[in-house]
Amino acid sequence: MQKIVPSLWFNNNAEEAIDFYTSIFPESKILKKSYYGEGAPLPKGTLLAGTFQLAGQEFFVLNGGPQFTFTEAISFTVNCKTQEEVDFYWSRLTADGGKEVQCGWLKDKYGLSWQIVPAILGELMSDKDPAKVGRTMAAMMKMVKLDIAGLKKAYDGE
Repeated sequence: MQKIVPSLWFNNNAEEAIDFYTSIFPESKILKKSYYGEGAPLPKGTLLAGTFQLAGQEFFVLNGGPQFTFTEAISFTVNCKTQEEVDFYWSRLTADGGKEVQCGWLKDKYGLSWQIVPAILGELMSDKDPAKVGRTMAAMMKMVKLDIAGLKKAYDGE
């Protein structure tokens, strides 16, 4: 059992979201599902709640109705080793109505915010040379989807 589990509130499409997310991330699986019965706030047979894992991280979902929606105050970071990985997650999570934002941030079609981040960014941004960090930050601020080659060029002063 995982000690801390993020909980995600959906209006009525949590089951669709589970299927979408588990189709994208490796080492993902659906763990449990329960459904609304007769006389419930949503139609009988609609997913009530579920748990699933993405890359080993457990999540809980609830179809709770329209009272609450996602905000940018909470996001999930996907650490990527290569540009190909950045491109893959970016294209999959922005598919079918997702929205590109800025600096590696996006919103998926459900309104959930994600940060698709190349792992090297942490190294570049923690350099002891403030000029390198400044150039990297300036380059990142101009990007929507993060570009590893562009970040490295800025870091190197090219």
